[in-house]
Amino acid sequence: MTAITELAAFGEKLADASAEIVLNYWRSELEVIRKSDESPVTKADREAEKKIRQLIESEYPHHGISGEEFGNVRLDAEYIWSLDPIDGTKAFISGSPLFGTLIALIRNGKPILGIINIPATGERWMGGETLPANLNGIPMKVRTGVDLSDATVGSTSPKMFLGKDAERIQRVHDNIKLPIFGGDCYLYGMLALGTIDLVIEASMSDYDYLAPTAMVKAAGGIVTGWAGETLGLGTTDKIVAAGDPRHTQTQKPDNWNSVRLLSTTLTRRIDGARPSAMHAAILMAHAAIW
Repeated sequence: MTAITELAAFGEKLADASAEIVLNYWRSELEVIRKSDESPVTKADREAEKKIRQLIESEYPHHGISGEEFGNVRLDAEYIWSLDPIDGTKAFISGSPLFGTLIALIRNGKPILGIINIPATGERWMGGETLPANLNGIPMKVRTGVDLSDATVGSTSPKMFLGKDAERIQRVHDNIKLPIFGGDCYLYGMLALGTIDLVIEASMSDYDYLAPTAMVKAAGGIVTGWAGETLGLGTTDKIVAAGDPRHTQTQKPDNWNSVRLLSTTLTRRIDGARPSAMHAAILMAHAAIW
């Protein structure tokens, strides 16, 4: 088994290589291509991912790769790198600095390292199993002691919530202090830094959430699917990330019976869940998302 410190150093090497390419294209005239799902992609996305893949193939040829632009190889490997060279392509092409490179390392299906690199600002969040969360080397932790009614909740865009999900996120917003939109992966950095309390998103791909999952957990937070699912490759497209440690405790809340009544399906997951899954499920129930 390769030491996490060695893998983290290599992950930073990948982030540096991607940033060099991406910044050469940022705030320049770029052709924007529409993929089959109508999401935008640029030459910068593809060149950056190609470079990252070349480095992985050179130094860890037995590792798998799952990337947004060029698909998957060796998904049966013990270690798999998940890559999103530009998370926030719309921000990137509009000249906003709030785009990032997401790099995650999965071992036996579990994300053990997450890097969120923001090339335009020089900020780099990272953390993982046995690797304390840090922002440019400075330790950080999620915010604690905030009631849901006083919480700040972030999401990338209201357009990611389709159909019933739009109604659910509105019910969440009716029960919190401050909803914010915009930021893509930067939102998870703010969560880990302790400046916001939750991130709730939908219409996600695994390369969008795997790096934030490992990093936020290393900062003391929780990241699961809306129904408490443990996250891995292809788990779900609906994510909730939170920082309040009260919800990581194993005891049931005072209003447990009312929480149970909100959703039979959700309750079944809560009853047998580990603390991390319980955290997310209770938050969603309290916010009346179901």
